[in-house]
Amino acid sequence: MAFIKISEQSSVYNSLEKKSVREILEEINTEDQKVAIAVQKTIPQIEKLVTQIVPRMKKGGRVFYMGAGTSGRLGVLDASEIPPTFGMPNTLIIGLIAGGDIALRNPVENAEDDTQRGWEELMEHNISDKDTVIGIAASGTTPYVIGALHEARARGILTACITSNPDSPMAAESDIPIEMIVGAEYVTGSSRMKSGTGQKMILNMISTAIMIQLGRVKGNKMVNMQLTNKKLVDRGTRMLIEELGLDYEKAKALLLMHGSVKKAVEAYSSK
Repeated sequence: MAFIKISEQSSVYNSLEKKSVREILEEINTEDQKVAIAVQKTIPQIEKLVTQIVPRMKKGGRVFYMGAGTSGRLGVLDASEIPPTFGMPNTLIIGLIAGGDIALRNPVENAEDDTQRGWEELMEHNISDKDTVIGIAASGTTPYVIGALHEARARGILTACITSNPDSPMAAESDIPIEMIVGAEYVTGSSRMKSGTGQKMILNMISTAIMIQLGRVKGNKMVNMQLTNKKLVDRGTRMLIEELGLDYEKAKALLLMHGSVKKAVEAYSSK
């Protein structure tokens, strides 16, 4: 089958500059409603990926997200939210972006076209066969990502990808391709829109499911979250009130003494 970039096809809307603000917003929203349906269709592949990642992480494995531009930024974003949300070190889910951290704010010319750099960066992190590499690229053709996936897979490392095009070169290098077909973008080729939204949804699903499976959530609560501001201290305090029946001040003191809801509950319950 010939590879066709659906993500680059012409928008079904035209003369955007002649539309009212309301028309633009309603049309973008109409397109966005297609994203959740496209993501839903990928759940079997996401499930397959998560169920293979969890046992690897229990043995000390890590997850690497790799992408360029919007895709790279979204991988870095999801990875950066794991420590504060789940109280895990920042060395377990790692986001790598073509061009390095400078590319988070500014485009780095030709960075995504380097087929070797992605694998070099993985080697700098001492990648092993316990780890997982997840490539993210709406196009499915980013050389930085494809090169890294190719080298990783050749060494028996689990590989996966998130793309907006079927049968892409990136999918061919992945053990578990997640093909989220959201269709043409509202602004032709602007994959920061529906493709980016879908990528964020899938990354949320992957990392959250992993963390729940690793025991970082109790009931429906983030019991291991880092207490980095007043809002989170208050949230943790209210969790302890609900769990242990303490008054606010006692719950807050217990939380601050032990540093997390989980540790506070364990300490109080062991008395």
